[in-house]
Amino acid sequence: MRVLGVDPGLTRCGVGVVDGAPGRPLRMAGVGVVRTPADDDVPRRLLAIEAGLEEWIDTHRPDTVAIERVFAQHNVRTVMGTAQASAVAMLCAARRGIPVILHTPSEVKAAVTGSGRADKAQVTAMVTRLLRLDAPPKPADAADALALAICHIWRGSATDRIAAAVARTRKEYRP
Repeated sequence: MRVLGVDPGLTRCGVGVVDGAPGRPLRMAGVGVVRTPADDDVPRRLLAIEAGLEEWIDTHRPDTVAIERVFAQHNVRTVMGTAQASAVAMLCAARRGIPVILHTPSEVKAAVTGSGRADKAQVTAMVTRLLRLDAPPKPADAADALALAICHIWRGSATDRIAAAVARTRKEYRP
C-alpha cells in the first residue's frame, strides 16, 4: 500500500509518501513541503497548494491519502487556513477517485509513538527510526506528514478491511 500523508497548512503543507503494510517494514518514497508566501492572498495560496499536491499525487500515485483532521484551536485564523488546505487535499484526491482518510493528531501520535500525548520531537524521532532514515525529516510538517502515512498503514488498513467486510456482508444478507 502506498499512502500520501498530508499535514495541511497554508504556509507549509507537509507531504510524505510511505509504502508498506501492517507487520512489514515501511519505506519512505518521498517527503517534502508545499510552501506558499504568507503575503499572498488566500485564493492564490490555495491554488499553489493544489498545484503542489497535484504534482505529488501525479508523481507518487498513492492508493490512499491520509490527512490530519482539523481540530479546534484558540486561533480561528489558523484553524480556517488549516481547514482550507485540508479541503484542497481532499479535492485533489477525490478528483482522482483516491480514498481520503482523516486521522486526529492524537491518533497519529499514538500510532507512531505509543502515546497520544507525544510531542513533535518524539514523533519525529520515531518516524526517523521506523523509516530507517539517516536524518530526521525537516521541517516538522514533513515529519508529521510521514507520521500520518504510517498511522494509516498501521491503523487505517485494518479499518478499511473491516469496512469492506461489513459492506460485503450487507450485500450478501439483503432481504
